[in-house]
Amino acid sequence: MLKQLGYFIEIIRGGIITTRHFSVNMFFHILNLFHIKTKRKGAVTIQYPEVRQKIAERHRSLHRLMKREDGKPRCVVCMLCATVCPSECIFIEAEEDPDPEIQKYPARFIIDISRCCFCGFCVEACPEDALRMDTDEIELADYDRDNLVYNLEKLLK
Repeated sequence: MLKQLGYFIEIIRGGIITTRHFSVNMFFHILNLFHIKTKRKGAVTIQYPEVRQKIAERHRSLHRLMKREDGKPRCVVCMLCATVCPSECIFIEAEEDPDPEIQKYPARFIIDISRCCFCGFCVEACPEDALRMDTDEIELADYDRDNLVYNLEKLLK
């Protein structure tokens, strides 16, 4: 009997909280309707798939590798991005380039997005500006973990 009373009290408490949020938001929306400026605005629901919010300039999204004019990756395999990465999600394998101006190029460049914490240290550490996080892609969910491992081909797109 005492347990059911506790459940009932929690249901009443939840209803009070919901009513309070509704009333406060409705109050601010009514003030906005009459063009009364306030510091706080009422909550707004965004219909996500159809309507998207503008992404902030400093937002870090998916990684991408920059290309040279000849189409090769700009990366010179200095390994600074892999060294500075706190989650150790970057793996790079180097190979010698036949071009004498370019000493090395990445034979394999892999970023495991499922391990990445999106800190941006790898982008800041890159001396060649080869790695960026400005794709504006925020939909990262996938049903298969293997699709969250980005190889050189995916990063160059």
